[in-house]
Amino acid sequence: MTGSVYLIPTVLHEDEQALAALPAYITDAIKACDVFFVEQEKTARRFFKKLWREMVIDNYEWHTIHKAEAAVKASFIACLQQGKNIGIVSEAGCPGIADPGQVLVEAAQQINAVVKPLVGPSSILLALMASGMNGQGFMFNGYLPIETAERKVSIKALETDSQKRNCTEIFIETPYRNNALLNDILITCHADTRLCIAVDITAPGESIVTKKIKDWKKEQGIQLHKRPAIFLLHAG
Repeated sequence: MTGSVYLIPTVLHEDEQALAALPAYITDAIKACDVFFVEQEKTARRFFKKLWREMVIDNYEWHTIHKAEAAVKASFIACLQQGKNIGIVSEAGCPGIADPGQVLVEAAQQINAVVKPLVGPSSILLALMASGMNGQGFMFNGYLPIETAERKVSIKALETDSQKRNCTEIFIETPYRNNALLNDILITCHADTRLCIAVDITAPGESIVTKKIKDWKKEQGIQLHKRPAIFLLHAG
């Protein structure tokens, strides 16, 4: 029989409070697997040990996803066809959501393997839930352009699209560029457009705040540098 695929969510931060965001049945799913395909083997092993201290790490087969290149995909399919259950683990949050594991899930679907998505923290959904913005029409846009002029054009296009479709626009940035992105948002967007900044979700310093652009401009010393953040924009 073909093996099954378990999409195993992981923590957004490496601390005890973040672990509390995970349901207990994730440990049972880990125990049901024979092979793991992970973004980073070291962090995945450490995460599993926190959930299941008795786990003998070397009893399992490990593969690193990287960008799910052809060789990784072939190994993945071979394991499933040998009847092995596979766990896919992202670096943070839910596999397959803004994550290279999506390519492996696609391969599993193509050979009719059973795919079991497990509940866990997704910064995209948690931020949207807490933002007060439109949760019935939203778009995740990933990373915006790095170059300032292109980034401003992209921000303006997202604001226009949000207003036209009454859509919540969601996007992220590399943590060390958060402050530059926020500055461009405040310069580019209309005063009455709403912006939610969600920082350190599930960590002790969690902050999820929605304000109009004109109100964000009144804030002094907003510091997002090197903090995991997600941005939501609504101009409806």
